[in-house]
Amino acid sequence: MERRDVMVRQVSRTFALSIEQLPDPLRDAVSVAYLMFRVADGIEDHATLPLDRKVALLRDWADVLDGVCPPERLAAGVADLDAADPEVEVIREAPLVLNWFHALPAAAQAPIRHHVHATTLGMARWQEHGPFVEDEAELDDYMHEVAGRVGYLVTDLFALQSEEIAAQREALLPLSRECGLALQTVNVIRGIRKDYERGWVFVPRAFYRPLGLSRHTLLDPAHEPQALAVVARLADKADRHLEHGLAFISAFPRHEHSLRLALMWPFLFAARTLALSRNNPDVLRREAKMTRVEIGGIVAQTRLFGRSNRWLAQYYRRLAAAPDNGRPPALSVAAETGGP
Repeated sequence: MERRDVMVRQVSRTFALSIEQLPDPLRDAVSVAYLMFRVADGIEDHATLPLDRKVALLRDWADVLDGVCPPERLAAGVADLDAADPEVEVIREAPLVLNWFHALPAAAQAPIRHHVHATTLGMARWQEHGPFVEDEAELDDYMHEVAGRVGYLVTDLFALQSEEIAAQREALLPLSRECGLALQTVNVIRGIRKDYERGWVFVPRAFYRPLGLSRHTLLDPAHEPQALAVVARLADKADRHLEHGLAFISAFPRHEHSLRLALMWPFLFAARTLALSRNNPDVLRREAKMTRVEIGGIVAQTRLFGRSNRWLAQYYRRLAAAPDNGRPPALSVAAETGGP
């Protein structure tokens, strides 16, 4: 396995699933783009880096992408961090990641540079803003920077692979943003405890203040019913974004099955995670996660039947409302695979 693929697997085995089954040369472009986003993510999410240092490192990464700062400067800026952390390793290997980037076709380099650069500056702006979100509009602004722009890039890269996708690009872009916001809203719910412990509360104040909560009491066990009401409101928001995500995936040609799968898997993983989190007090205490069995079941089902939009819509809704039996539901092939 190439070093690049090992690095992707180390920072996210689930996204590696999507990337590794893409056709070449699209797989190369998406792998490198993912690692470039993870350079920024690793800086933003680091548990011990102080805010001013995070901002400086993010701006250094933006300067690297602009060609006015050598990547070695960024790597040196994290030399004191724990090299055993896969996220830190990606930052330290920024010079190597840039070498892979420069080996890509120019048509792929342009959108990758543009969107990663925009995301990096957006993350720096939010670090300067501080660890709070006032209302839903502010949450959407943050999520656009860290996930909506990723949707834009995926659309642009997939359009290089398919003339049919390229022809739909303008219609797909807003749907791709919604898909990114869907996944990030689920991340906010799933990571509510972990984010809180590192000093960040992505739940909008407008969601919890009317219930008599503050950022300091949001996860207090004494206020668990109110906190679950806040999670329910976030879950409803995630549902709205997920519906647009379904439309995004369904717009892709059925014969581009590998591209559809690359989108389908994180989308359905998010839907299942949301189902596990909804009305679940445990999400306030620890991170909600799927099991490997659940992930494997979704991968197997979609490989077999995911060309059908009708099947996909029905499977998504069953996952989103799945009973708590530890397994994602399967659908009847005869009954539910007909039609587009």
